[in-house]
Amino acid sequence: MRARCPHFLFNMPPPTKLYLIRHGQSANNAEGRFGGHSSTPLSALGEEQAERTARMLASEGVDVIYSSDLPRAIQTAKYTADVTRLEIHATPSFRERHVGVLEGLTFDESKAKYPSDYYALVNRDLHHVISGGESYRQLLRRATGTLDKILRNHRHERIAIYSHTGVICFLTLHLIGAINRWTKQTPWIVTSNCGINRFEIRGPRNIRVMALNDTRHLIKPTGNDAFGAL
Repeated sequence: MRARCPHFLFNMPPPTKLYLIRHGQSANNAEGRFGGHSSTPLSALGEEQAERTARMLASEGVDVIYSSDLPRAIQTAKYTADVTRLEIHATPSFRERHVGVLEGLTFDESKAKYPSDYYALVNRDLHHVISGGESYRQLLRRATGTLDKILRNHRHERIAIYSHTGVICFLTLHLIGAINRWTKQTPWIVTSNCGINRFEIRGPRNIRVMALNDTRHLIKPTGNDAFGAL
């Protein structure tokens, strides 16, 4: 005898689908420099990554688009906005960490000129405020506050958020409950350019991680190569 599915399962609303998407490769990424709050644009490779990402998201369906207001994120989001004919809701809340004196420097230059700021950053000291910039804790506070509002306002919708590797790392830690007020240091969750962290959300305590750093849409048609991860 076939088991019957409980009636209430047929009436469950769809989950909220959240896509956290890193911007395409920027000029600073290509040169191995800290981007921070700079206005560095996408590279030619970044434009191509953004186009592939837009086609994939359009095929899956997106209801609303949010983005950091920095040019490299807006440029990436615009490809999806053009295909889906959706508005981009830009906000400074999803900007990358303000890296102050390190902005525009390479890793080696940062290590040589500002070693205390550099090592605090790479060791993910949450409370260290970079000279002229901000701390990871400050980034976490501004980004998660806005994310929580978005999730309340767009329940059961498909939400694309274009942001940056640091923001996406800490939003992901927040969503999976891996960070709290007592946390001093965290692991780093890598997100490649135009990589996507995918979530299904039915409530604050009912979150499914569907994929981290999903870059399948960036694989070339031959299947023999993929776009760079800077």
